[in-house]
Amino acid sequence: MKAYSIDSTTQEVKEIDIEMQANTVYSFFNSILTDELSTLDKHTIHSDADAISKNMEPFFIGEQLIVGNALIVGKDGLFDTDATIPKDDLESLVSYEVTPFYKKVLNLIKDTDINLYRIFEVTKEQEDIKLNTEWVLYVFNMADDRTKEYFLEELNKAVEAKKDITIHMQNMAILALNATANQ
Repeated sequence: MKAYSIDSTTQEVKEIDIEMQANTVYSFFNSILTDELSTLDKHTIHSDADAISKNMEPFFIGEQLIVGNALIVGKDGLFDTDATIPKDDLESLVSYEVTPFYKKVLNLIKDTDINLYRIFEVTKEQEDIKLNTEWVLYVFNMADDRTKEYFLEELNKAVEAKKDITIHMQNMAILALNATANQ
């Protein structure tokens, strides 16, 4: 099956041929903890869920933050298929320019059990909204420098106090939602 691998260290996109079996993704990352992202139409991006704790390099596919290496396969309903995106198109979507804010956050959370993509719910004006830590980072990355510093200081305090970082990110998501409502 045609797939792509992206090496975050060498910044190389390779077309590879894999035989998709039950353990293929786990073997690719040498890990039993993987994330599946459906950012690319009709494709699945697999990444190592332990990449943050392994201090691997981050990059973007479009606006989707990926940490560590990635494996991209095609998706047709529930079935994995050949990747159909042309390599040139995929390469044009990949960016290794990651802001210092993201790098500082990833360094702070590397010893926590946070998952960037695990969905949590927050309530705003009696409406439940599904978000994740990656969204929180995206929003705060767009903020002014003072707001970014506040975020980093509060995150550092939470990490040092060994607080539940997922709950901390939920609280930051509420702050972000309230700030956007006030604009």
